[in-house]
Amino acid sequence: MDLGGDAKTRANIGEYGCTVMHIMEEGNLPPFAYSIGVTQQTGEPEVVVIGLKQPIAHFMVNEYNSQVRAGKRFKPGTRESGFLEGFEILVDEVPLAAYGDYFGQALDFYGGPTFKVLQLIYPSTQGVWPWDPQAPESFRLRQPVLMARGDTSAR
Repeated sequence: MDLGGDAKTRANIGEYGCTVMHIMEEGNLPPFAYSIGVTQQTGEPEVVVIGLKQPIAHFMVNEYNSQVRAGKRFKPGTRESGFLEGFEILVDEVPLAAYGDYFGQALDFYGGPTFKVLQLIYPSTQGVWPWDPQAPESFRLRQPVLMARGDTSAR
């Protein structure tokens, strides 16, 4: 099944199960990294991490891919460990409305918004989540929470 994409993207997906796109900070958008190919290879959602430096963001995307390829399934609204030492992350679904701003190359690869994306949301080094009242505005801007659901029970 060839869904398009450039040769390097297809080669990475064939070898590793996905390719990781890293987008540098631009305008109001902080830097972010996301996968392309997880859905094609496993049927599971792609993943995005926003606001982290490239090495950490790539590690988190690759760790998600590795765990999915090993059979783990991630559910929106759940907390997970193993991505950032000493901290849990929250997994949540990204709404379709955000796809145009964040996933242009994945939209091209899949021929439209035919895939789901999960956001891996992390706390600050002090354990503060972006939605916590004490979260600094700079942290909230650095990691916008794209959550599709209005349910905040996992928070």
